[in-house]
Amino acid sequence: MSAPAGVVGVFGGLDAAVSALESLKASGYANYRVYSPVPRPELADALAKKESPVRLFTLFGALTGTAFGFFFAIATSLDWPLVTGGKPIVSWPPFIVIGFETTILIGSLATVAAMFLFAGLPKLGRAPGYDPRFSNDKFGVVAFGGPAQLAEAREIFAATGAEEVKDV
Repeated sequence: MSAPAGVVGVFGGLDAAVSALESLKASGYANYRVYSPVPRPELADALAKKESPVRLFTLFGALTGTAFGFFFAIATSLDWPLVTGGKPIVSWPPFIVIGFETTILIGSLATVAAMFLFAGLPKLGRAPGYDPRFSNDKFGVVAFGGPAQLAEAREIFAATGAEEVKDV
């Protein structure tokens, strides 16, 4: 039998799961995953994840959309010039609408693509250490690492009040 890749701690309460997370972080642990039946700000604070780069994709997508919209409208006007009332062929006020629309379109498509990218979707298999109880009423913390790290994680889980500690 191969060595376990990780250890799962099943917690009945939020405080115990947060305590386990803080203890893992304090001991220098970096590779862990948390499962929760509901989103909780206490878990987010304990995880201290950096901000998502999705908003940068939205910004660059929107700027690209704006540039594309104006370029497309100007190129079309230059390719098929239609002089109306002595107005210039390339005049920015009529192009604002297409620039705005392509800003929204490309920005939203970039946002959706970035959300899928950074969420790791699609996830075709079951995540390691997941237990159906984590979607019902239990909190789960899964720690990954080598044998020495897993032994330390088992001790942390037991010390912080895990109802169950098992290998994955």
